[in-house]
Amino acid sequence: MRVLVTGASGFVGSYAVAALLGEGHEPHIFVRNPEKAARVLGRLRLTPETPFEGGFEAPEAPEAPEAPQNPGLPGLPGLPDLPVHVGDIRDAGAVRAALSTCDAVLHAAADMGVTGHAADLEGANVVGLRNVLGQAVELGLDPVVHVSTVAVFVPPAEPVITAHTPLAGPRNGYGRSKVSGELYARGLDGVTIVYPGGVAGPYQPTVDALNEGFRAGVALGWPMVPGGVMILDVRDLALLLARCMVPGKGARRYMIGGNFRTWRQLADLCERLTGRKARRFPIPAALLRTAGSALDVVKRVRHVPYPLTRDAADFMLTLVPTDDRPALNELGVTLRPVEDTVSDTLRWLSAEGHLNARRIGRLAP
Repeated sequence: MRVLVTGASGFVGSYAVAALLGEGHEPHIFVRNPEKAARVLGRLRLTPETPFEGGFEAPEAPEAPEAPQNPGLPGLPGLPDLPVHVGDIRDAGAVRAALSTCDAVLHAAADMGVTGHAADLEGANVVGLRNVLGQAVELGLDPVVHVSTVAVFVPPAEPVITAHTPLAGPRNGYGRSKVSGELYARGLDGVTIVYPGGVAGPYQPTVDALNEGFRAGVALGWPMVPGGVMILDVRDLALLLARCMVPGKGARRYMIGGNFRTWRQLADLCERLTGRKARRFPIPAALLRTAGSALDVVKRVRHVPYPLTRDAADFMLTLVPTDDRPALNELGVTLRPVEDTVSDTLRWLSAEGHLNARRIGRLAP
């Protein structure tokens, strides 16, 4: 099946391309910057098998590619078997032209704005979403899969979040933009929506969100506050997204939040894996929110290497576990142990120079 992947040069999108190849599909790449996409996808050593099943390791140089199999479309530099469509999801015409060449679509493009500044939340998360999902349904693509977020349920009204939990009324801009896009997606016929939690793992093109939290927590310390975090391996999410590519199933909703850990449990886990004492600093919830608001102001004028914002504080304090069993059982996916995800993430952060090797202790090579 020819599957158009938006956001293919991003974290989730690039791994989804690899997983689609592993499931026997023909991914088409929709990106603004083909050179960046070539760098990101090239590092994943795309083969007919999903990469990194054995854990993180530095990639070898890719073999020389074969001749393109899609001569009607340009391929990526070094990866000519992946047809590329250059465009912006905010451009309805470019999106429609790309959709017209495919059987299905995986919409993984989005702007994040939880741990830092996002350039255009409404443009990417609302306008772009409408261009992709609305036109895909109009053109008859099947399936149409949208990567949403557990953030549309935060702050949660229930002790466990499911795919059918009522949508929340988030105060932060990222959450509001995602809820707006969510309502539009639910109003279309036949759209499959997937709700991932905090996504972690190696080879993130730009370190942000949960990976940025791991870097800060290991280097600077972990706040001891109520709430917790969902840890979802990007490789598991990618496989689940690829398994959604079955036509004729109609509208579906899949929760895949990942492994829930309180902040104390996460500090204990990192301490156990690295063999190094994890710093912990108790902080009242009100003070955490105040600190996040203050950092929001400071970050407008200078770089601060700590991913706390007021929006991040809201997530940290209110998140609860998710029920992933229906999605995992239906699609035949098993979440890998959280220890593997965290170990691979920390090793990669160190290998890329984002963390001093001393900080990851016994995980260092």
